[in-house]
Amino acid sequence: MKVNFKLYASLGQYLPPGAEDHQIALDVDAGISPARLLDQQGVPQAEVHLVLVNGVFIPPGQRDNPLTEGDELAVWPAVAGG
Repeated sequence: MKVNFKLYASLGQYLPPGAEDHQIALDVDAGISPARLLDQQGVPQAEVHLVLVNGVFIPPGQRDNPLTEGDELAVWPAVAGG
């Protein structure tokens, strides 16, 4: 199935070749979870802070729920500034 995978800020380094504008369409196994997809892409879970699926916040305890065809997974690290 296809999902749109977006990584922002410092996490962008984990996007595969061919990504543009912080995103790429990926072919993934049916029923893959956000947590599993992040693992497959080599994104360290310790660096993941904000996870959205189709614009809806996914708390850490729900990141093992399956994605579906056409979902958009967007992920940000914790950001500090002043």
